[in-house]
Amino acid sequence: MSVSVLLLPILRKKKSKILSESLQNAHVPSQQQQDPLHKFLAMSLHARCVEAAVKKASEMGRGGLRTSWLCVLFFLSGLALSNAQSKISSSTTGINYGQVADDLASPELVVGLLQTNGIKKVKLYSVNETVLKAFANTGIELIVGMGNENVGNMTDLTKATEWVNENIQAYLPATKITGIAVGNEVYTGTDTQLMANLVPAMKNIHSALVSIGADMNIKVTTPHSLAVLASSFPPSAGSFASNVKSLMKPLLDLLSQIGSPFFINAYPYFAYKGDPSQISLAYVLFESNAGVLDPNNNVRYNNMLFAQVDAVYSALSALGYANIEVTVSETGWPSKGDANEAGATLQNAQTYNGNLLQLLAQNQGTPLRPKLVLQAYLFALFNEDMKPGPASERNYGLFKPDGTAVYNLGLSGTLSTGSSSSTGSTSTGSFSTGTPPPAAYPSTTGSSYSYYSSAKVCLSLRFCFIQNLDLLYSVVSLKLAINIFYHFVKFSI
Repeated sequence: MSVSVLLLPILRKKKSKILSESLQNAHVPSQQQQDPLHKFLAMSLHARCVEAAVKKASEMGRGGLRTSWLCVLFFLSGLALSNAQSKISSSTTGINYGQVADDLASPELVVGLLQTNGIKKVKLYSVNETVLKAFANTGIELIVGMGNENVGNMTDLTKATEWVNENIQAYLPATKITGIAVGNEVYTGTDTQLMANLVPAMKNIHSALVSIGADMNIKVTTPHSLAVLASSFPPSAGSFASNVKSLMKPLLDLLSQIGSPFFINAYPYFAYKGDPSQISLAYVLFESNAGVLDPNNNVRYNNMLFAQVDAVYSALSALGYANIEVTVSETGWPSKGDANEAGATLQNAQTYNGNLLQLLAQNQGTPLRPKLVLQAYLFALFNEDMKPGPASERNYGLFKPDGTAVYNLGLSGTLSTGSSSSTGSTSTGSFSTGTPPPAAYPSTTGSSYSYYSSAKVCLSLRFCFIQNLDLLYSVVSLKLAINIFYHFVKFSI
């Protein structure tokens, strides 16, 4: 039985009203504003319009038909690109999975949560056997972290080789490990010996990967705090702090040689928290704003994250390493904070992360690297109740430990075992976030795709087999193509 037949009972009830609204408004609502029925009927309306155009063109002769056919091809290519984009957008977005908490669900359940929401990239802060095994055969890409306390031992090649054999090779290829983050924010700490050990440790880890033939698939790098910069504004004048320049040169030499990205932990929240009276909240939340002009190149930035990333690119270029790619290894916004933590609210966290997800889904680069798609890892998957420091440190999570969403980002699913496990699942909680709010960040690509389109959707209890809008769009697109081909052949004879 076809999808169209199954949908007919429900479609009949809303068809007249929705089509009337669409025609009166003379446009199709943006994807964020459409429910699944609106989307299906809007696509059907497009199909009818194209069919009518082809029929009309036939009355004008073959020349008119050819012109109209070219327009149809353009339309179909737009559908194909939109669907393709919705499938690859997850490649730009990952999430940090921290475990500094005493109430988290088992890794097996966490895997199910990630798979339900289409999250395919995860960054860990340590090596954990249970976690690495839980991710086996899931296809989820992992960046494995190494704590600062272990970096010193890695300056011994034998120990580094043992570490790689025990913590990396032992889980390959079932667990898809794509990176190793050696240490964290080492160059902005106070341990000078740790700073001196970092590059030698990274070199030994890379050599150990070479010895097992895994160096091409697993990249070695280290995350940095934005405090490694002496200046971040204007972005074109970004430069590394004088006290880290001598340390950066050998590190950047290594990253360039082995083709690894430069990891930066970028938090516009910290900038706003430090000076809320001078920094525009809309600017840091990706909302509509006048933007900030870089006087050196007349580039206008409409969000702080892109400005911060470009400041890093400028700092790299100033040292002669313009070829190194920058990845945002952490970024996020706390949903709660202490009284003196300006901006740490649930609404701001929802707005920042929601607009960030939409922006990343557009597969854009920054103004200084427009052709290099920015990749970022959100911080964090869960609220972590055992993290020290101010209240904000324990409230960066998109989810609570029981799997319920902290706020609405259009995510849905259950905290259950993933597809790599045996049949049947065990649930310790569930979340349902309802209809996502429209994101404030405007699209600059012209695509109808938004980060909500990858959310799992059910039209009703009777039609829950339609788990993804991509399937629905594909069915409608196929129907459209068949109808157009029919009319093309009919009126060409």
